[in-house]
Amino acid sequence: MRPLSIAASLAMLLVASAVTAQDSPAPAAAPAATAAAAAPAAPSAGDATRGKSLTYTCRGCHGLTGYKNAYPSYHVPKIGGQSETYLRNALAEYRTGKRKHPTMQAQAESFSEQDIADIAAYLSSIK
Repeated sequence: MRPLSIAASLAMLLVASAVTAQDSPAPAAAPAATAAAAAPAAPSAGDATRGKSLTYTCRGCHGLTGYKNAYPSYHVPKIGGQSETYLRNALAEYRTGKRKHPTMQAQAESFSEQDIADIAAYLSSIK
């Protein structure tokens, strides 16, 4: 065979394999790697001491120990002593807009996952 024919044959072979590779589906990613990348990191256990400092704005409306409700004509639920799970879920729902209340949504949007865990740890410890 002539050198030019060999080079042309190799070029056609390379083009054919490149086209085949583009038509093949990409290999699936490992399920564990995909799940780990998609799941956000869970917050660590709540720190009640830090949570107490984060609840300073909550006290005026929710009437925590020693405070009087700032809006006596509007029913504001008692949050001290509530379940930690309930408090985490409620704040997360306000943050995403699933629960509607302008003030609570604004407050919750400013909290990180760890802030919510800390707040829930503190509020659930109040008896």
